Order: sequence, then C-alpha cells, then structure tokens
Amino acid sequence: MKKIVYISLVLLVLSACLMTSAACGNKIETKDCVRIHVRANSNSDADQSVKMKVVEKVVEYLTPRLAACRTPSDAKKEINAAISEIEKVANGVLAANGKKYTAKATLKREKFPTRNYDGINFSGGVYDALIVELGTGSGDNWWCVAFPPLCFVPEENSENFRYRSLIVELIRKFKEEQ
Repeated sequence: MKKIVYISLVLLVLSACLMTSAACGNKIETKDCVRIHVRANSNSDADQSVKMKVVEKVVEYLTPRLAACRTPSDAKKEINAAISEIEKVANGVLAANGKKYTAKATLKREKFPTRNYDGINFSGGVYDALIVELGTGSGDNWWCVAFPPLCFVPEENSENFRYRSLIVELIRKFKEEQ
C-alpha cells in the first residue's frame, strides 16, 4: 500500500510540474516588462568596451532602486525619478575613459523585435524601455529586462543556492523504507 501511495504522489508531483511548465511557457507579457538598452556610440572596440563599463555602473546604480518595485508602474516611476542621475553615472564613465561624447537617458515606449533572454521569449512589440544612448547611439546595444528584474540579480549570492528535488527525496525515502 505504501508503494502505491508513493508512486501516486510522485506521479501527481510530476503532473503538476508539467502542467505549470506548459501553462507558463517561459513567456512574459509585454505590458509587464520594462527593458533597459544601452546603445554604444559605434561598433569600434573602444566604444563597445566603454558601453559595457557604462552598463556595469548603470546596473549597479539601479539595482537597489528597483529592488523594492512591485509593479511596472513602480519601476517606471523610479527610473523617471533617476533619469538625470543615470546620465551622470554614464557620463562619469565616459569621462573617466577619455570619451568626448555624452550620454542621454530617456524612458519611452519603443518597438522591439522578438528576442530571447536567458531562456525567456519576449514577443516582438512595444515595450517601455530605459534607453541610454552613448554619443550617436549608432553602435550595437546591450539590453536586458529591468522589471521584472532579470538582469538585476546579485551574482555574489548565486553560489549560495542549494537545489533540492522533491521527487528525488521521495524516491530516496521510498528506497529507505524497503
């Protein structure tokens, strides 16, 4: 009897996982996202390199400010309130790297193509986005999602997670009782 109960429980858990995974489909709705794009001045190695330095500092600046946001509206308000500071952060990086051009930050709605970020599909469409243009902004861009915070997850804590599988634990428990 115990064997039937455990097998039934394992099948129930597996079914729930499959249904949840199928329902979610790793798709986030456009209306729920606020993207961030940092557009390089050009595609030269120097401009692409400084773009990544700007990305690092802007993300570092925004992370604590967006941590408390619970809705896209909260995130947009926080970003709007910080636009001039975001420009200061970006311009500081540009100046420190000897660049003569400046950064311009804006929060606006913009059309983007279908993209994939870390296994999540973003349908093409109009998204709210923080756009940080460096100089002419004609180079390749870096992007991620500021809300929900897909690119604002502290890396130093990533090694502190220990994953457990309910199914594996149930199988171990079943084997121990045999």
